[in-house]
Amino acid sequence: MSVNDKARMWLKEPLVHFLIGGALIYTLFAWRGEPVDPASRTIEISRSDRAQLSLGFERMMGRSPTDGELDRQVDRFVREEVLYREALRLGLDGNDGVVRRRLSQKMDLLAAAQAETVQPSDPTLQAWYKAHPERFTDTSRYTLDQAFKSEMGQAKAQIAQLNSMAPRDDWKALSEPISLPASVSQVPRKEVLDRFGEQFLAEIDALKPDEEWQGPVRSGFGFHAVRLLRRDVGEVPPFEDVRGKVENDWRTATIAERKERGYAILREAYTVEIAE
Repeated sequence: MSVNDKARMWLKEPLVHFLIGGALIYTLFAWRGEPVDPASRTIEISRSDRAQLSLGFERMMGRSPTDGELDRQVDRFVREEVLYREALRLGLDGNDGVVRRRLSQKMDLLAAAQAETVQPSDPTLQAWYKAHPERFTDTSRYTLDQAFKSEMGQAKAQIAQLNSMAPRDDWKALSEPISLPASVSQVPRKEVLDRFGEQFLAEIDALKPDEEWQGPVRSGFGFHAVRLLRRDVGEVPPFEDVRGKVENDWRTATIAERKERGYAILREAYTVEIAE
């Protein structure tokens, strides 16, 4: 995709329209001579910051975090910081220090607002229903292998390594330790949801069964290389019987996708520096 095509795609996003409006407000205030804090585009995470994140985890969980768990806390902090700073640029803060989290949530909501109010047509919902039949039956079953990494980059490298291994090689040795089964066979959909979480399930639903490793697939734990060997879809009710469920599923997925796309656009403008 060319730079011009990418720019045109971004300009269609409601969040980008809002950000452009915010930039115009910023320019107006600057021209009038009112104080404006442009905020740095560099996010520095010091050893002290990491220690505070570790302490917060320990207070909540009753134990110190593993390296992977602390890295995920840092990732969440960076995401919150990006959205928080952008909210400050748009003047959403009201000078109240306790609204940081709420401001980052508001930025998420801005990205999702259109999907929350739009009324999808029946053809749109029928296309979604046909593309994701496994989401509308309780009898789907999954057979898969998964290898875990706490970092996205490591997970991508792991997938390439797994796909180059011989059949008899010990692929499980490449996974970081995690309290999840490395392999499951003919497991009901609800059990996959309970063990791996909603995001993991939604992402493997988008994969085609294959002998190759795919992903990385995100979960609440981190990132997974996944070999989806089988997905057996049970009997799917008629569209008319589950139309409400289809609409809710379409809306939830569309909102999540818009939030992540909006965050990705903003995140590209930032440099993150993490102290070793």
